[in-house]
Amino acid sequence: MSFYKKVFALALPIALQSLITIGVNMLDTMMVGTLGDSALSATSLANSFISVFQIFCMGLGMGASVLVSRYWGMKQSANSILVSDDATRALRQTVCLMLRLNVTLAALFAMATFVMPGIIMRSYTEKEHIVALGVTYFKYSVLTYFFVGISLVVTIVLRSVGQVLYPLIVSVIAFLVNLSANYILIFGKFGAPKMGVAGAALGTLIARIVECSFILGYLFIYDKKIGFRPRHLLMKTRSLLREYIRISIPVLISDGILAIGTNSVAMVIGHLDEAFIAANAITSVTQQLSTVVISGVSQAGAIVTGITLGEGDKEKTMKQGYQFFRLGLLLGALSAAFIFLFSDLIIGFYKDITPEAMKTAKSLMMAICLIIVFQGTNSIMTKGVLRGGGDTKILMLADNIFLWVLALPLGMLAGFYFKLPAFWIYVALKSDQIFKTFWSFIRLRSGKWIKKISTGSKKTQSKAA
Repeated sequence: MSFYKKVFALALPIALQSLITIGVNMLDTMMVGTLGDSALSATSLANSFISVFQIFCMGLGMGASVLVSRYWGMKQSANSILVSDDATRALRQTVCLMLRLNVTLAALFAMATFVMPGIIMRSYTEKEHIVALGVTYFKYSVLTYFFVGISLVVTIVLRSVGQVLYPLIVSVIAFLVNLSANYILIFGKFGAPKMGVAGAALGTLIARIVECSFILGYLFIYDKKIGFRPRHLLMKTRSLLREYIRISIPVLISDGILAIGTNSVAMVIGHLDEAFIAANAITSVTQQLSTVVISGVSQAGAIVTGITLGEGDKEKTMKQGYQFFRLGLLLGALSAAFIFLFSDLIIGFYKDITPEAMKTAKSLMMAICLIIVFQGTNSIMTKGVLRGGGDTKILMLADNIFLWVLALPLGMLAGFYFKLPAFWIYVALKSDQIFKTFWSFIRLRSGKWIKKISTGSKKTQSKAA
C-alpha cells in the first residue's frame, strides 16, 4: 500500500497539471471550432508541428530526469559529504546542460516557423485555405517555443526531486490567463480586435510567458533541493557530459524521432479528407484527456525507479516494475471505459462541425478504446520504469523499429491503398502500441534494463548495479 501512496502522491499532481494543459487545448479547439471546420483544421495541423517541439522538450526533460532522480536518490542516502557533494554538483550540471540544449532547440524551431510557415503547413495539407489560416497562426507563435520549452523541462526536473505542487499551481494560473486571453482575442471582447485564429495563438503566447516567468522564478530563487541559481548557467559541465550523452541524449533522440513519427501520422491524416482532419482534432484531445493519470503514473514510474536505484536497492526496483505493469493494465482499461461512456457527450460539444466529421469522430473514438489499453501499459513501462532504470539506448531502438517499420507503413497502406474505414486506419497507425506492450514485459522480466549511472566523478558512482 505504501508503494501506491508514494506513486499517486507524485502522479496525481502531475496528472492534474496535464489535465489543465489538455483543458486549455480543448477550450482552444472548441473556441476555434465555432469559426468552422477550416479554422479548426488549420489550428490543429499547426499545433501538430508545435507538438513536435513539445515532444522533443519532453524527451529532453525526461532524459535529464533519469539522471536527476538517480542523483537525488544518491544524495538522500549518502553516507558521506563527498558523495552528497558529488550528487549535488551532478544535479546542477544536468540542469545546466538541459537548459542550454532547450534554448538551442527552441531557436531552431522558431527560425523554421518564421522563415517557412507555408512550407510547413503544406507538408500537412494541400488545401490552400487551411494553409493560409495555419500561416497566420504560426506568425503569432514564433516566440512561444522559448517559453513553453523552458517551462516544460524545468517542470519535469522539479518533479524529479518530488516538487510537484508548485508546477500544478502555476498551471492553474496559466490556464486562467489563457482562457481569458483567448476569449478576448479570438472573439474581440472588451474593446479588443476580433483576431480569430491569430487570437488563439497570441492568447497561448501570453499564457506561456506568464507560466515560464513563475517556473523560472521558483527554480532560480526559492528551490532548495537542486539549488540551481542563475550563476550555474555558466558552470563547467565537461565532467558529466559523457554520462549525459550516454543516458539523456538517447531519450531526446527517441522522443524526437517519435515526434517526427507522430508528425508523419498527422501528415497521413492531413492528406485524407477534411472531415477526418477535424474528427482527429476532436478525438486527439479526448485521448489526451483520458490518459492524464497514465501520463502521471508514467512520470512517477521514472522518478520512483530512479530514486530507488540511486539508493542502491535493485531487488525492490524489480518488484516495483511488476507493480507498475499491473497498474498500467488497470489504468488502460479504465481509460477505455471512460472514452466509451463519454465519447458521444464530448463529440456533442462540437455543434459547428459537419455531420461527416461527427460520424468519423465516433469511429475514431471506438478505435481509441481498443488502443488505449495497450498504450497505457507500455507508456508506464517504456516512458516510466524502463527509462528510469537507465535503459535508454534499447528503448530508443524499440520505439523507432515499432513505429517506422510497423505502424506507419500499415497506416499508409490502410489509408491510401486499401482505403479502409476510419476505425481500421487509426488502429493501423497506432499498432506499435500493441506490440510494444508485449515487448516491454519481456524486457522487464530480463532485468537487463537496470543500468549503472555515474556522477561524472571518479571518486563516487551510483550504487545501482
